[in-house]
Amino acid sequence: MNLRKYRYSVSDTYLDYEFDSEGPRGRIRKIVRYRPRDIDGITYVNLGFGDLDPKTGRIDDLVITNNQDRDLILATVAATVLEFTGRFPDATVFAMGSTPARTRLYQIGIAIHWNEIEPLLHISGYEQNEGWQPFRRGVNYKAFLITRK
Repeated sequence: MNLRKYRYSVSDTYLDYEFDSEGPRGRIRKIVRYRPRDIDGITYVNLGFGDLDPKTGRIDDLVITNNQDRDLILATVAATVLEFTGRFPDATVFAMGSTPARTRLYQIGIAIHWNEIEPLLHISGYEQNEGWQPFRRGVNYKAFLITRK
């Protein structure tokens, strides 16, 4: 995908990605963290994302930065998904916003860029009554599963 994005650094394990949001509120460190999880014998990788709390070193996924660079941030997170799944092509990435509004924002971003995403990734969305389904525009999902094609 040829979207404008921030430069990011990646850890030696390719599980942690860091970049700085820059805007009216200054420079804010962002973290994208991939963590393996296992539930009932099903292994997946959870995508965590948020601001780095400089005091605790933890990710704050509820803070509202409002640095007026949303599209750059989403493009950067998407770039980490592509890099991560390129390094670990058998991984299944689970992504869900920390709030319903953020999950909806992810869905909108996927829908807008679907023609560029679809050749590279399989994306399924979770519908409350239907379970996991291949991504379709116009459907409200609760979460997403992403794998490399």
